[in-house]
Amino acid sequence: MGGYDLHTHSTYSDGATSIEDNVAAAAALGLEGIAVTDHDTTAPFADARAAAYDAGIEVILGVEFSAEEDGLSVHVLGYWIDPGYQPLAAELDRLHDERPDRARRIVGRFHELGIPVSFTRVRQLAGDAPIGRPHLAAAVVELGAAASTREVFDRYLADGGPAYVPKHAVTPDRAVELLVAAGGVAVLAHPGLYGDRTGRQGLPTTVIERMCAAGLAGIEAEHPDHTAEHRAHYRDLAVALDLAVTAGSDHHGKGAEDRLGRATTPREVVERLRRWRAA
Repeated sequence: MGGYDLHTHSTYSDGATSIEDNVAAAAALGLEGIAVTDHDTTAPFADARAAAYDAGIEVILGVEFSAEEDGLSVHVLGYWIDPGYQPLAAELDRLHDERPDRARRIVGRFHELGIPVSFTRVRQLAGDAPIGRPHLAAAVVELGAAASTREVFDRYLADGGPAYVPKHAVTPDRAVELLVAAGGVAVLAHPGLYGDRTGRQGLPTTVIERMCAAGLAGIEAEHPDHTAEHRAHYRDLAVALDLAVTAGSDHHGKGAEDRLGRATTPREVVERLRRWRAA
């Protein structure tokens, strides 16, 4: 297959498969490498290094960093970051520590809506991973209050939804600053997926321009959930802003369509990102 899958998740956040399984699967597919980008954590780095050595492929150590812009959740992928850079580590720790409180508040919102979600069950579903909205959605589906986690997000948990509770997160441009200061390269994740129940769709170009000024290196235009229009728009925007166009599966290991390697970035783009970092 070749190329790099630059967006994957494991049981260290909201994925269903281990780091070792992801790396082995990438090697079996013939990928040149994958990026480890769990949500708001660098905890999988040691396991990822060991798995990469065993599998003989490149693993890019990274994170999917949560930010917030005017009520919209925005995610920024950071590659080759130094987990010991204290300002970034402190922000990731704060986001991690806030998750249980936010989950409790979301559970309270569901109770107000007549859906008796159990926080204990949500924590069980999360296991050792930080609690996230996917675990809350799974608990709602278990109760029979929705047919799928997608329905839970669409009806309740999307930005601005009746059960949504905002994060106390940094702005997207500040997220870029922190990732770059940590020695990394910052790429805007799946920009076409941002929106809320008021009708706002996509991340405004003005915000992306702010991120560019802070050091943004690329846009993940090739995401499996992007429409053809999204792909074309963000590819053109990346060209206009002199940014790299990246691709990743956003693999979580949940369902037949959610498979590793379904979107890959060519080696020459990865090398461009390396040069950007070196500069």
